[in-house]
Amino acid sequence: MRINARLDADSGRQLKYLMETTGLSVSDLVKASLAHYYEAVRSERPPRLARLLAVAGSQGSGRGDLSVRSKQSLDESLAVKHRVQSGGPREPETPKFG
Repeated sequence: MRINARLDADSGRQLKYLMETTGLSVSDLVKASLAHYYEAVRSERPPRLARLLAVAGSQGSGRGDLSVRSKQSLDESLAVKHRVQSGGPREPETPKFG
């Protein structure tokens, strides 16, 4: 993969210093820098599942019984949303024309 990058003055000086000090080419320095940064980021970042579990349930509903009453609570919410009685499916209404 080819890359093209514009560097500010400080980054340009740093790159020149690293090239002179290490004897590496720009390509080799970019590769080494990416590998170093990649490992640093991966070692700090928890796995996706751990991040998901850390977030799941962190906001709270304010209800202590939600895990026990989740189905009933969902039924009640849907009943309010759709203005129907909870407790079971309803027959679809026939459209009225006229």
